[in-house]
Amino acid sequence: MDIIIKILWFLATLLILVSSIYFTIKLKAVQFNFKNMFKSIKASKNAKGISNFQALMISLGGRIGVGSIAGVSLAIYTGGIGSIFWLIVTVFLCATNTFCETILGGIYKEQDEGYQYKGGPSYYIKKGLNNQKLGALYSILIIVGYIGFFCGIQSNTITKSLLNANLNVYVIAIFLALITFVIIYGGLKKITKISTVIVPIMTIIYIFIALIVLISNIKLIPGIIIAIINEAFNFKSFFNGFLSGFLIGIQRGIFSNESGIGTGSIVSSTSYSSDLKSQGYIQMLGIYITTFLICLSTAIIVLTSDYTNVNYMDMNGIEITQHAFIYHFGNFGNIILTISVILFSFSTIITAYYYGESCLKYFGNINRKKITILKLLTVIIIFLGCIISSYFLWSFVDIIVAILIIINVYSIISLRKEILDYVNKN
Repeated sequence: MDIIIKILWFLATLLILVSSIYFTIKLKAVQFNFKNMFKSIKASKNAKGISNFQALMISLGGRIGVGSIAGVSLAIYTGGIGSIFWLIVTVFLCATNTFCETILGGIYKEQDEGYQYKGGPSYYIKKGLNNQKLGALYSILIIVGYIGFFCGIQSNTITKSLLNANLNVYVIAIFLALITFVIIYGGLKKITKISTVIVPIMTIIYIFIALIVLISNIKLIPGIIIAIINEAFNFKSFFNGFLSGFLIGIQRGIFSNESGIGTGSIVSSTSYSSDLKSQGYIQMLGIYITTFLICLSTAIIVLTSDYTNVNYMDMNGIEITQHAFIYHFGNFGNIILTISVILFSFSTIITAYYYGESCLKYFGNINRKKITILKLLTVIIIFLGCIISSYFLWSFVDIIVAILIIINVYSIISLRKEILDYVNKN
């Protein structure tokens, strides 16, 4: 399985690098237009459907999950400290892909029978590339990947973080499944409402904790930065040093911020706003918030601890973060992390469900029976995720994400003329 993952991620990384460099040049480094990103939060405030701010909160709910907590720690553990450098580089490289997929999502979105908009990669693959089968494959992979393995890894991480509390795994699993069902039962309006409340609160709390750690360990930071750069360019140990850190940094960075996967365009397509560039800026802002505020916060907390002393079987990644929190704050740190993990994971679970339901609509207008079945499947998967092997879940997540990137970035490159024409005319 590891060989399959490496091959797929080599192809995915190659496509990302090509598309990112191309669109950075053609779109005049649009990923550095921070002024328009912040201005776009208030844009389309009165548009029907969801607002830009709500779209940002929903997409952040999906991005700021365990990938920002457990995933970053796992990257440090498996790829070395240099992986953090490449995780940061990934943001600037991939932001253009997110902008482009958002533009395409808006161009090719459709209305369903309830006159609500729906869109995303499946739709611009079907209509732009005239490839309905590839669009169907993308939708199936989102349903299986997000409803299945993404939700599974979230509940798995919550369970791992609660094991120190001596709670029964099955009790945790049942509780998580029931809470998830209550939230997703309310549909898009409920998901939007929950996301706009949970996401800002959990983000502020987590950043505040990281700032305390940063200030308390400020003398260690220069040495850590030098170590990150040195290991990132450790060509003496090419395969275990440079290449490992490079691939794992990109891999975990994309898993965390979802840039290039196409999910941001699924959310933005539900807006009635015709200002697609504004929506593109919003989605890029979400990537920067996820990486520079949450992922780097995790990195600071972990790297200023004695994380190298951690050694677990069936590593999820949360064990390292948990060790770091306890190192800095004692048992109180464990409580803080547990609350953070639950909030982050739940926001991702409900967003992952939303992606799955949206992609199910690709196959035609769906009735309440099919939606109910999907919700029940989500609940079952949340339960199973609590007891399944972490390695198994992470491995399949990596495979599905890589395939989604290959399909989506290939589509973006193929539809580059439509993107450039729209941006130049607007």
